[in-house]
Amino acid sequence: MSNYQISHLIKERARAEGFDKVGIVGAEPLRREAGLLSEWLSRNNQGEMQWMARNPEKRTNPQEIFSPARSVVVVALNYYTPHKHQDNTATGKVSRYAWGDDYHDVLTAKLRSLLSWIKEQRPDAEGKVCVDIQPVMDKAWAVRAGLGWLGKHSNVITQEYGSWVFLGELLLNIELEYDEDQIEDHCGSCTLCIEACPTQAITEPYVVNANKCISYATIELRAKETPQPIATNLSGWLYGCDICQDVCPWNRFEQVTDEARFAPREGNVNAKLSDVLELTPESYVERFRHSAMKRAKLSGLQRNAQALLDARQT
Repeated sequence: MSNYQISHLIKERARAEGFDKVGIVGAEPLRREAGLLSEWLSRNNQGEMQWMARNPEKRTNPQEIFSPARSVVVVALNYYTPHKHQDNTATGKVSRYAWGDDYHDVLTAKLRSLLSWIKEQRPDAEGKVCVDIQPVMDKAWAVRAGLGWLGKHSNVITQEYGSWVFLGELLLNIELEYDEDQIEDHCGSCTLCIEACPTQAITEPYVVNANKCISYATIELRAKETPQPIATNLSGWLYGCDICQDVCPWNRFEQVTDEARFAPREGNVNAKLSDVLELTPESYVERFRHSAMKRAKLSGLQRNAQALLDARQT
């Protein structure tokens, strides 16, 4: 088969696996993005996430992760479900991405299946699956592959699904036909996401300071106490934060996902704070098995729950 034919079939197969968008680009270094990453790190915007500063060449050069890489298949999977948060002082809100099964597991299984199919068509093909855990700049690849554009809140926005998408990549050792068209930035003069952030974490368009971000503070931060001024501006969030996405006009065009595993688990839209505080290591493991919420650790979830209760009592 020609490069065009196999590329066309790979895209068809990716959609058959359930992916909503797919693009293919050459596995070339992300030189412009490397400069932006370096500047972002120089401002200490990463907070405690020091792993983001380690081996930056791996983040910007796919061949540092998979040396024979020649092509990058980039996919997006819609995760939107129509459920809504409740305004309830006894509960804490959970970010939409963590309502159902862990997206790492879902995307990894789909990409592995896609890779197996490619190997059947091209016995010489080898590849590596990348889903967030690997040091790959998912958003940069999605933009380069024409899946969407980078919004001012720093999330990738698609015209069809808004920003409610998970991203992943498949690095391949074979040459393919590459997409050249990219989506222009449709944010225009809109600054709703910047204005809506209660902690002013979006310090300028397209730049988020993790030290001020509710999502960072409730998921990645390992401190025993929630720092000010985030503690008094949690806006009801127990795990993550969707404010900048909720106000985005492009998310009015959301579509309900076809992936049943993203349906909310019980207690994952709004979590009862007293239940969180009563969790033991054993019950924590049982409740959040195969859930993205385990990223915060038991100590982090209980710290967040206590911070919400303290804020509501003042």
